[in-house]
Amino acid sequence: MTELTFMTPPRIICAPGALARLGDCAASLGGTRAFIVTDPGLTRLGYDARALAALETRGISGAVFDRVEADPPYAVVREAVAAARASGADLVIGLGGGSSMDTAKVVALALNSDQTLDEMVGTEQATGTRLPLICVPTTAGTGSEVTFVSVLTSEEGLKKAIYSSKILPDVALLDAELTLGMPPHVTAAPALDAMVHAVEAYTSRTRKNPISDALAIKALQLLTANFDTVLTDGHNVQARSDMLLGSMMAGMAFVNASVGAVHALSYPLGARFHVPHGHSNALVMGPVFRFNIPAAKTLYAELAAITLPERQFNADEDAANAFVDTLEAMLARSGLQTRMAPLGVTEADIGPMAREVTEKITRLIATNPRDMTYDEVVAMYRSVL
Repeated sequence: MTELTFMTPPRIICAPGALARLGDCAASLGGTRAFIVTDPGLTRLGYDARALAALETRGISGAVFDRVEADPPYAVVREAVAAARASGADLVIGLGGGSSMDTAKVVALALNSDQTLDEMVGTEQATGTRLPLICVPTTAGTGSEVTFVSVLTSEEGLKKAIYSSKILPDVALLDAELTLGMPPHVTAAPALDAMVHAVEAYTSRTRKNPISDALAIKALQLLTANFDTVLTDGHNVQARSDMLLGSMMAGMAFVNASVGAVHALSYPLGARFHVPHGHSNALVMGPVFRFNIPAAKTLYAELAAITLPERQFNADEDAANAFVDTLEAMLARSGLQTRMAPLGVTEADIGPMAREVTEKITRLIATNPRDMTYDEVVAMYRSVL
């Protein structure tokens, strides 16, 4: 029997209109004063007001922190912790994309911990007892609502990851209505991010496991089948629900199997140039996956059979290349920028980014199907400059 430990939230609710159940969820966790962590864009859309109204149905008061930034900087996270402490919160709600949910996880833990953020970084380094935590995604991408990881940006501009069972949410509340009407580029980047999660989980060199494999396969089926629909029809509830479910399943898969070199190469793009995480993953996924083919062609071929069932291939390498071609074609159709230079990256930036990958983000190279050198990382970056 395969030995593994698999962690996921104890309660998952996935239904259109599920935000209305937020008060019931909070009450079931004993909450009386909720602290909602979100971003300014969602406040403008009135999502925080809808959340507060749902809490009010159960007599639960709420305070809102809406200053979350992409790739949340330490300073913003500390500001959120201070605001939560001042509010007297006894429950935390992450409402938004991955940055809001990752911030909410740390807030829920930091309120009952004396640790600094740097002391929490790493695997199971966090101490203390977190407050009850509910995560409500508004994009179908990061899967943060079902993961025990929070990725922050240090003062030095480096991505820092906290891996701790303590920050696994109590409830993941998925409401596809919160994703309706999003512009195509806002829809596309998280969707491609979720696909990368599924692929890297399925091909993890160190933590691949049968449960993550099953979740990754179903996630890819849902995500690839609905990708074009959600880009062209922003109000298709069924397609949006399937994307949200696929994103969540990909999140469950990768957090228990790990991601790989796509994430390693994407991190410097986010930290240095503030490219949104999903977009930065999408930019480098083609070069990384193609580089991996010599080591992972059989696994990529298996995924090609899932995502391209109408195609027949004579060899695993042909299937693997077709699979990568399919993902790159999705990026091309997404409306997202497909090159780094228009985003501010220059040839002079490639060397420092490659050094960061090979010297400081080695944990993600270790899980990748194939090792890579500095020169190979440079070549991959240059291919999408």
